[in-house]
Amino acid sequence: MSTNSAKYSAEQLEIPKDSRLWSPDFLFGTATASYQIEGAIHEDGRIPSIWDTYSNTPGMVLNGDTGEFACDHYHRWPQDLEIIEELGVQAYRLSIAWPRVMDAKNQPNPKGLAFYKRLLEALKAKGIQAYVTLYHWDLPQWIEDRGGWTNREVVYHFAEYADLVSREFKGLVTAWATLNEPWCSAFLGYAVGRHAPGRQNLRYATQAMHHLLLAHGTAVAILRRNDPGAQVGIVANVGAAVAETPSPRDQDAAYLFEVQHNDWVLDPLLKGSYPADLWRLWPGAEPLVLEGDLQTIAAPLDFLGINYYFRTQVKSDGRHGFIETDMPGVERTQMGWEVYPQGLARLLKGFHANYRNLPPIYITENGMASDDKVVDGRVTDPSRISFISRHLLAVDDAMRHGVDIRGYFIWSLLDNFEWAYGYERRFGIVHVDYDTQARTWKDSGRVVQAFMKARPSRT
Repeated sequence: MSTNSAKYSAEQLEIPKDSRLWSPDFLFGTATASYQIEGAIHEDGRIPSIWDTYSNTPGMVLNGDTGEFACDHYHRWPQDLEIIEELGVQAYRLSIAWPRVMDAKNQPNPKGLAFYKRLLEALKAKGIQAYVTLYHWDLPQWIEDRGGWTNREVVYHFAEYADLVSREFKGLVTAWATLNEPWCSAFLGYAVGRHAPGRQNLRYATQAMHHLLLAHGTAVAILRRNDPGAQVGIVANVGAAVAETPSPRDQDAAYLFEVQHNDWVLDPLLKGSYPADLWRLWPGAEPLVLEGDLQTIAAPLDFLGINYYFRTQVKSDGRHGFIETDMPGVERTQMGWEVYPQGLARLLKGFHANYRNLPPIYITENGMASDDKVVDGRVTDPSRISFISRHLLAVDDAMRHGVDIRGYFIWSLLDNFEWAYGYERRFGIVHVDYDTQARTWKDSGRVVQAFMKARPSRT
């Protein structure tokens, strides 16, 4: 831990005093995901996941990195929970590793279940709310060997998984999210191969998305039955687009970008149908949809998690789609993503106008990667402090325009395994030295801590 004498204050986030962000009823948290932090991939009966396979495939992950050790959270979780407690946030968003709690026959693994039970009980003892995601991309490899998310059978396996963990952890979870970012699982995993399992077929992607959403809807009823005291929702990543020129074709390209990035997920959930313009973009790629599927997918939600990171500039591809183009001179993160908090506010206000049954929203991920280093026991990351500040102001803007936003989770608690980018990209508000596993608070973490201390407590 850093022992520097730097001064940190809530004012560094520049949140207006009349903002609801100051209210103790507005939830602040931080977030992680199992494969990105746990390590211990061979311990206590954990079976291989698609990310074990993918990251061990040469050329798929930067520098050949894998999640074998990650942040060693599996062994160091008490220390990490102490950091969350010291940070002062009210909630922690984590995911359960399906391959850790069930075996290759989809039967319970007692040691894996015991790990999460200890963790969840410790959070409860500290008064920290647990926001638990069932699926943050680590599909058991044996299911992928049978077709993964392209095989409708996966829906039934996911139902068994949801049933098990919601019975085991009843009363320990404030809110269940069925899936994290199904767009990434379907499109990056099955259309372009940049994520596990690395397949490249658009028809696979649309069918995978349908089964992901069907698994979600099926699990909603199970979670409500088994853990009626918990909220139930889903987490979607959303993207803002801007047209390269004012031409009608480029404007349509920007519209289609948001259709495939946002409406592809949100329309089935909130309207019970896929957006018609998606098939204008991807003619002939419609999934097989059976009778009753869309009604299952559109099960009412207690909340919608929104993950937002950046904006994308596009132009027409000259046919029926879009091409991403470069924007010179804009502020970018270590990921190469544009910093554009106004995009978050615009999207939130647009969802509020478009979906009459929009549930309460939590910003379940928002953060940035930067090339952070420990110097004299301190990690200075002013760009991240500014990033968080400006995106909180975007959340405040959306709330002032009537959007029901209940909370904000910073991505991420720790530097971690950043999927195809390995360990080079650092998103944490706490620095991790992967050689020693030492944790060092970044200035951003200390500023958030100061903000949490300055907020009035609930009376």
